Amino acid sequence: MSGSALRLALEIDGDGAHPVAWRRTAHSPDHLLSPRRVARVAADAENAGFTLLTLEDGALPPGTGPDVVGRIGAVERAAFIAASTSVVGVAPVVPITYAEPFHVSSQLASLDHISVGRAGWVVSEETRAEAASVWGRPLVDGAAARARESRDGVEVVRALWDSWEDDAVIRSVATSRYLDRERLHYVDFSGDTYTVKGPAIVPRPPQGQLVVLGHPDRVPAGQLDVALVEGRDLAAVTSGAATAGTPLAFAEIEVALDTAHATAEERVADLERHAPWPDRGRLRHIGSAAGLALLLGELRGVVDGVRLHPLVLDEDLPELSRLVLPHLFERRHALRPLPAATLRTHLGLDRPANRYAAAAVQEEAR
Repeated sequence: MSGSALRLALEIDGDGAHPVAWRRTAHSPDHLLSPRRVARVAADAENAGFTLLTLEDGALPPGTGPDVVGRIGAVERAAFIAASTSVVGVAPVVPITYAEPFHVSSQLASLDHISVGRAGWVVSEETRAEAASVWGRPLVDGAAARARESRDGVEVVRALWDSWEDDAVIRSVATSRYLDRERLHYVDFSGDTYTVKGPAIVPRPPQGQLVVLGHPDRVPAGQLDVALVEGRDLAAVTSGAATAGTPLAFAEIEVALDTAHATAEERVADLERHAPWPDRGRLRHIGSAAGLALLLGELRGVVDGVRLHPLVLDEDLPELSRLVLPHLFERRHALRPLPAATLRTHLGLDRPANRYAAAAVQEEAR
């Protein structure tokens, strides 16, 4: 582990981790997609001291059940949040199973420019067969095939981020030159199912490479900066973090806290009357804020950070902000992000050298 203090991430998609969380929200259902609500949740999380916000996404439209929930695209929401915040990092979930890596690279590089270096990327998969028809692509069938697409997709995206060297944009009025073409590079990728030549259409991101998060059983560990570690108990999380093989490891934790109006168990039971809370194989805390703070204290030294998935954002985020995060900061069990720093800096990750510039230096040294 890089240190004993945790970095704190928060998943803020929809109304919460429970599929019918909307039944306990403080806002009317029609406000879910409003800019005001998105900005409020992001501001509350930033003020509380979270290092990173993540936004779930997927290509498929809402289902036909009684609890249909729509969403705005994660990249679009992330760009809005980046423009309305100043410290917190923001990482949209972008599935790479069917998406064009060239477009994903451009979107995420643009997000890093908009946020001035506070962007990340949570790599995910499209597991349902219906997603293939949405994209108009052949079905990617099976875990191995999806893992191949993730591997190739992340490789291409990362290469495209490096396809512009840091000083490729020269903006020389005297010579009427905007670019130094010698500092743009073709990635010349050839995979099992597609090829990409490049270079990118967006200059290199401020961070050089965005922070890439994902599950190491679905994306090669060497392509990740942060492993998202699942496990139903502390022993499983400890084992997963120890074998992740990534610079950082974050534990995935689902959270339901006691409030002034109901216990955590009562809140969960109220929602369970309408739909079950799916078991995603994650650590789960249902109880007091003090109990969660104790659990997070036990995770120090086991993982570098945690990503919290609140049962209902409108109910759990205030408790996290009021009782949990201040306790962690006071005891230096967690780190609060600082202004004017990149997400990589907040996470203790170095800014990587451009692969093409580094190769040129090595060639000259020979």
